[in-house]
Amino acid sequence: MSKLRIEAVDGEAALQDWRYVHNLIIPSAVLSLDEVRERSGRYRLDVAYLDDVVVGCTTVRPPTSDEPAATVIARVLPEHRGRGFGGTLYARGLAQARELGVGAIETVVWASNTEGLRFARKQGFVEVDRYLLPGDEVPWFTLRLA
Repeated sequence: MSKLRIEAVDGEAALQDWRYVHNLIIPSAVLSLDEVRERSGRYRLDVAYLDDVVVGCTTVRPPTSDEPAATVIARVLPEHRGRGFGGTLYARGLAQARELGVGAIETVVWASNTEGLRFARKQGFVEVDRYLLPGDEVPWFTLRLA
């Protein structure tokens, strides 16, 4: 029986796997490998595998002086959705954020990712902001855990 394995990004292969999931789900904000390397120094990045197949990834952004909330983002590749992986990834990211001692937890979802928005709302997130990145035509939602 296949088992979901979630690992912290450590090494080139994991950086590439995380980047693959991110870029497939967020095609308007494609990241280079160097950009992912830089993010891995600031954020907690994890990759989820079913056996040796990449199924998703997470990002946990710690709070900053400008943004007191931690941000938890869980992404699951479309062909692996509906099997509980998103919930498992989200629970792990949420636990990591809570270890930071934060009072508020947010997530961000690209508006065209309707499944992601539905999932976030089902987890108890409510919209607090909507914005466009330079050059984008599709808005992003910031949602806060109620």
